[in-house]
Amino acid sequence: MTARICDVWADNLEHEMAALREAISHHPYVAMDTEFPGIVARPIGTFKGSSDYHYQTLRCNVDLLKLIQLGVTLCDEHGNLAPGVCTWQFNFRFSINDDMCAPDSLDLLTKAGLDFERHERIGIDIEHFGELMITSGLVLFDDVKWVSFHSAYDFGYLLKVVTACPLPPQEADFFALLRVYFPCIYDIKFLMRSCKSLKGGLQDVADDLQVSRIGQQHQAGSDSLLTATTFFKMRAKYFNDEIDDRKYLGCLYGFSVSNAQHASAVAALSGGGNGPNGHHHNSLAALTAGAVHFNSAHMNS
Repeated sequence: MTARICDVWADNLEHEMAALREAISHHPYVAMDTEFPGIVARPIGTFKGSSDYHYQTLRCNVDLLKLIQLGVTLCDEHGNLAPGVCTWQFNFRFSINDDMCAPDSLDLLTKAGLDFERHERIGIDIEHFGELMITSGLVLFDDVKWVSFHSAYDFGYLLKVVTACPLPPQEADFFALLRVYFPCIYDIKFLMRSCKSLKGGLQDVADDLQVSRIGQQHQAGSDSLLTATTFFKMRAKYFNDEIDDRKYLGCLYGFSVSNAQHASAVAALSGGGNGPNGHHHNSLAALTAGAVHFNSAHMNS
């Protein structure tokens, strides 16, 4: 692990969460990535439509499976990484013998260097981590900006962690909860719709933008750091350092924003833009109104 990325296990969790709480006050951009055990189930029954089917696929897998890693990288509004350690890679308790996992995902993560023996022996208890998340400054605050890449499943797992509950049966309730805990989300894959020359997964986009990776691909810490540096390079090159919240805030790739009124309300409360001159304050009440429809559970990262 590099000096910029801190590996967090059960024995240093409290210390590193305290460091993260201190850092986020001046670095409110949180780039995030997770590693999880893949897709193991498909829902059966009658569905209202493709949107309902895809949400139920997400829900049944997130409810069945355990999060393996979470990476978070902190930056300020100018894209400056937090000094010293800027990325925390949280390693959760997971047993390849007892916990469900898709074989191809297990193979990918093993090749990426995940130490599953260590995950089983000294991995973080997920319920304790959820308690610490609530008081971390990472969630529930309107001026904390989450940056991600094709992240429906990532946020599904995080929502399960912070609520300590299965995901809601209904899609609309899921998005209402998401906007309470994570009011401000930017998804690079969604932003790419306005960058016609950018294609593919996170590594492809980073390569196109000439952003260098630190650490190992398919580890959550390295991927979250690459997500952060790629976002700010992309914002400068394609958006003149000003993301139009009316078009992009809260939009996850694979979901179509069908409630235009909801998107407009979010943008109006945020000041309509988000650039290097500061972050804005949003209303949680307005952010929980409305929902978006899930079009595809396909992941591309």
